[in-house]
Amino acid sequence: MSATNPARTEPAPQKITTFLWFDNNAEEAVKFYCSIFKNSRILNTTHYGDSGAGPKGTVMTVDFELDGQRFAALNGGPTFKFTEAISLVVNCETQEEIDYFWEKLSSEGGREVECGWVKDKYGLSWQIVPAILFDELFLGGDSQTDRIMRAVMTMKKLNIEELKKAAAGT
Repeated sequence: MSATNPARTEPAPQKITTFLWFDNNAEEAVKFYCSIFKNSRILNTTHYGDSGAGPKGTVMTVDFELDGQRFAALNGGPTFKFTEAISLVVNCETQEEIDYFWEKLSSEGGREVECGWVKDKYGLSWQIVPAILFDELFLGGDSQTDRIMRAVMTMKKLNIEELKKAAAGT
């Protein structure tokens, strides 16, 4: 194994890092994600040596940050695929931000799902939600939560104004 950054100059990894398994396109996926999220960067890339799941010299792992959150991507082969059992949540402050992430993450072969979920072109599930959904809208008790959830269940891309109306009961 070799690394493009053999003397790591980055701080030690965060305590828990999301690790994403790709067939053979981890580097491509990481570049795609870094192009979408501000304050994102590739931290380190390692390559397979004489042993491992990939051919010698090909990318094995890519350590990266999306908006300050660390991730690792592995080219591990076709053994495992992403499922909806895990998703990444993007908390958005405005409808414009929801629209941006929705469009970018569902583009180029990705797809819209429902209830604020999209699946990107690599098969990874994302939830694009207004930050106020859990912090403000669900604080009004069971009947308000029920109204909001009924509204969410009718949407693909979440709409902040419609969720506020549901919270208010209008």
